[in-house]
Amino acid sequence: MKITIELDSFDDYRQLSKEDIQLVEKAREALKKAYAPYSKFKVGASLLLENGEILLGNNQENVAYPSGLCAERVVLFNAGANYSDHSIKTLCIAAEGDLIQEDQILSPCGACRQVMLESEVRQQKKYRIILISSKGNGVIFHSAKDLLPIAFGE
Repeated sequence: MKITIELDSFDDYRQLSKEDIQLVEKAREALKKAYAPYSKFKVGASLLLENGEILLGNNQENVAYPSGLCAERVVLFNAGANYSDHSIKTLCIAAEGDLIQEDQILSPCGACRQVMLESEVRQQKKYRIILISSKGNGVIFHSAKDLLPIAFGE
């Protein structure tokens, strides 16, 4: 078996398209509203639907740790519940906190990767994923499959 992953990297998100810049800025806005009193690690997500609508999500912690939810799943479940007739075009994820350095890119957890892939399967169409650091550098994946090449259920 040979696994190939496609991604693009960038040093400054301001070099991206206007649409992508807006998604980065929206994800950063969303992380400011995250509820993370325990970890102090905030994550924000913005999701662009093909109809042009942008949805936001952020991590929501709970003192009973398993009861919290990551930003990625918050926004993807919102899209699935409320916009199931509209395909996802791009998902952007931003994070800040002591758990990662300023120029380090957040790697989504396994549960989020599985939900990202399931969202792609559900809509029967790939979507882009932008991961951005606090400093402004990042990567763009062209499919959720690139984040989880050997997925549960395949």
